[in-house]
Amino acid sequence: MRITQTKVRRRMFLVLLAVVCGLSLLVGRLVHVTVIASHFYQGKLAGVLTRRIPVYAERGAILDSQGQTLAYTASAATIIAVPSQIKDPAATALLLARIIGGTQAGIEKLLRKHTLMVDIRPRGRRLDAARTRAIRALRLPGVYLTEEGQRTYPYGNLAAQVLGVTGGDGQGLSGVELAYNQQLEGRQGGILYTANVRGQEIPGTNDQYVPPVPGLDLQLTINRQIQQFAQRELESVAAKYAPDNATLIVADPKTGQILAMANYPTFDPAQWKSAPPQVWNRNLGVWQTFEPGSTFKIVTLAAALQEKKVNLSDRFYDPGYYQVAGRKIRCWKAGGHGSQSYLNVVENSCNPGFISLGERLGKTALFHYIKAFGFGSKTGIGLPGEARGILFSPKNVGPLELATTSFGQGVSVTPIQQVMAMSAIANGGTLMKPQIVKAWINPATGQPVSTAAPQAVRRVISPDVAAQVRGALESVVAQGTGGNAYRSGWRIAGKTGTAQVVEHGRYSGQHYIVSFIGMAPANNPQLVAYVAIDYPRPKGSPVFGGVIAAPVVGSVLADSLQYLGVRPSVQGLAKKYRYGIDPIPTTVPNLEGRTYKDAAQSAIESGSVLRLAVVGRGPYVVAQAPAPGSKVGQGSTVRLYLGPGPGAH
Repeated sequence: MRITQTKVRRRMFLVLLAVVCGLSLLVGRLVHVTVIASHFYQGKLAGVLTRRIPVYAERGAILDSQGQTLAYTASAATIIAVPSQIKDPAATALLLARIIGGTQAGIEKLLRKHTLMVDIRPRGRRLDAARTRAIRALRLPGVYLTEEGQRTYPYGNLAAQVLGVTGGDGQGLSGVELAYNQQLEGRQGGILYTANVRGQEIPGTNDQYVPPVPGLDLQLTINRQIQQFAQRELESVAAKYAPDNATLIVADPKTGQILAMANYPTFDPAQWKSAPPQVWNRNLGVWQTFEPGSTFKIVTLAAALQEKKVNLSDRFYDPGYYQVAGRKIRCWKAGGHGSQSYLNVVENSCNPGFISLGERLGKTALFHYIKAFGFGSKTGIGLPGEARGILFSPKNVGPLELATTSFGQGVSVTPIQQVMAMSAIANGGTLMKPQIVKAWINPATGQPVSTAAPQAVRRVISPDVAAQVRGALESVVAQGTGGNAYRSGWRIAGKTGTAQVVEHGRYSGQHYIVSFIGMAPANNPQLVAYVAIDYPRPKGSPVFGGVIAAPVVGSVLADSLQYLGVRPSVQGLAKKYRYGIDPIPTTVPNLEGRTYKDAAQSAIESGSVLRLAVVGRGPYVVAQAPAPGSKVGQGSTVRLYLGPGPGAH
């Protein structure tokens, strides 16, 4: 085949065109990379070459309602090593071991790991100031110091289950630490440096420090002093009755704020790993469910009054039992209470009387009010592990289920549900949402970022009916089964509870949960308090809520009201003393402003027959509880708060 000159030129042209096109593509790509998309590729390059050493954010503090610190993070230096930058691992390990302890071989093994960075655990974490200065002075290549915090609790086990605990990396594991972890932990910072593909820092480049953003401080509704009152009482219960567990809650019924939430057993959050998981990971106030017993009768009473099914002056005859569906449900009092008003039914906690109220209401109305008061649903308090309790399905409620529900048996509730139901009685009939968070605080300025406002859920009963129930419950304390909660001047209203626990499918004859729920002052309640004590073991006294639980709430309410500055009242129902059962009443003398020696002598000379307990240090009595002029039983304890001088606090 003959190749002509024309064919040669055509082929040369095509080759040249291909070369020009190829060069054009290369030039275009170069322009795109270096000009048009330069920022994009520079960012990709920086991502490949830039390494980051984390700098932990300081976790937000947890404060009480008055701004007292309950938990905070104490910052300390921690060693982080970048193995690729360490030129002599053996020498570096030796120097580190001399300062932080441990073995050279163990540290060297960490320094030779094929990872981007490694923590020198455990001795290289949370160093004290002297070790930090020594490490910094060595200027070891590839060895960095970063800040890491350790949670600290100035008041030990105070509100431990509410606060919760944090893990080894500072993350929340329980309590509000877990519930609000995202807000508390802040945003991590870092030290950025430029490295080659082997992870070695490129000489001549500058490190960049990205500061962390600290977490917000969390202010709770918990009042430290009232919380201490609550924990003091539970410690006393534990020493006296050795229960399996107990919980005590104090709330402001008008706002729904939780002022105290105490549990027994408790633990030290700083040493939480030494406590059983069921102690540090369960807040009984929101987690535990049980049959409430007679404290639940408040719901039945309120419903019957609201539906006008009863008047407190109406009469009821109690022969000692009530026959339902062929079964006799007996009253706690052998032989019954005989003829009594419905106010007496409440005072005496008479089961047959409440069964009659349940029948008058019927299952539809009774269960409507039970749900309206918040039972069967979570309260939304914002603490982990909250239970909703268990109610009968309406289709499964027959005469027997209606009867037992009316006096608090066969339903399952939580302590926080009971507190909020009682708060609705206390505030005039409105169910409030419980509140544990008061505000979020900017730690730099100390100013609130956000605050929580009270939230009303629904109106349940009228103010008039709520007032009638409060009056009846004040009578329970002054003249009925709640007498051990009575404190002169404080007008405490409340209800006892004694509930058998189901074990192996039947009610135990030994295992009880005793409880008491109260409020004060009865005419204008400022506080609601509830205690439940699981399996108390008294020596020589009956297992009744009125005997074991009522005094706990009485003391907490009286001390808390005095602390809040509420003045005692001479109005209200007088105590009906049961001679031979109740201690002889006596008046608390005024011991304030005296030296302790003079106060003790005055107490003896007054003939009041009281025990004295000392709180604090100092030569003078600066405060006392109960308040001067209060009526208490002989043998009661008066706490004397000591200080440096008269009037000092």
